[in-house]
Amino acid sequence: MQLKADTRTVVVGFVGGCLAFGLVFWLVGVDSVLSALRDARPRYLLGVLLAATVWLCSWGLSLRVVLGSLGERRGVFESLVVFAGATFANNVTPFGQAGGEPLSALLISRATDRDYEDGLATIASVDALHFVPTLTLGLLGLGFVATRITFGQRLEYVAATVLALAVVVPVGVYVGWTNRYRIERAVVRALTPVVRTVANALPVVSTPADDAVERRIEGFFESIERVGSDRRRLALAVGFSALGWVALATSLWLALASLGVSVPYLVTFLAVPVGDLAALAPTPGGLGGVEALLIGLLVAVSPAAVGTVSAAVLIHRAATYWLPTVVGGGAASVILTD
Repeated sequence: MQLKADTRTVVVGFVGGCLAFGLVFWLVGVDSVLSALRDARPRYLLGVLLAATVWLCSWGLSLRVVLGSLGERRGVFESLVVFAGATFANNVTPFGQAGGEPLSALLISRATDRDYEDGLATIASVDALHFVPTLTLGLLGLGFVATRITFGQRLEYVAATVLALAVVVPVGVYVGWTNRYRIERAVVRALTPVVRTVANALPVVSTPADDAVERRIEGFFESIERVGSDRRRLALAVGFSALGWVALATSLWLALASLGVSVPYLVTFLAVPVGDLAALAPTPGGLGGVEALLIGLLVAVSPAAVGTVSAAVLIHRAATYWLPTVVGGGAASVILTD
């Protein structure tokens, strides 16, 4: 299966994201942010870079473990390159992971010489596994904040969101897994006519037979089942995912510390997962939305000036968004042109 990224959509979305990103810091005050950045302590900045590297490597290893569940043995470095490319896809396409998964699946299938359905199942499994530790860390951070800070309206919304996700996600996963065969049949019935209709409308694409479409959809669900049935590898993949989330929280904490902002470490366990929710925004990688959420939450739990907090968020995002986007873009280019 071949897939082409809609370059125009990517460019428009990325430009829109940059505008949203700029708007956030314009509202905060560019001068105050730049003034705070001048006081950043270099040794903490090196720590931010190291934490971001640990995050990328941890989630790359999680991808490697999931590939192993499908019988695909790949080296550590190759897995990290593939994950960097997938990160680039998430960061430049609208709606974050949801928008980047088709391109990420293509990168994985190209790098591993497997069917596109296997690539899609792999990246979907990795993204799903990230929910387990992020909810755990979010609840841990929420519990800590609840014992130390009086909740205003903003924090009440945050608490309600985290608690709702802590209930909805596990229930949804359980219901989906126990009814996976019924869901598979429903997807086959719903998507087969859609795929054939789209193929008929495109003169350069041959119309697939019903059984061919059905085989591809079934192949995707079979790959998901193989990943979900390997409990040892699942636990290992979740462990690497959790390490990555801790590294992300550490990156944010060190970014704040680099500017003299002192917040309890566990506060970042709440801030990072909540900020990640903005990755579902229509801007690439949640650009602009993630920064706004992080600034709003950290200002609510810290006495530091908003300009200083914003500068710390900018440092954190430079290491965990902009740098991986540049590195991942190179990785994606190598994979697609190989």
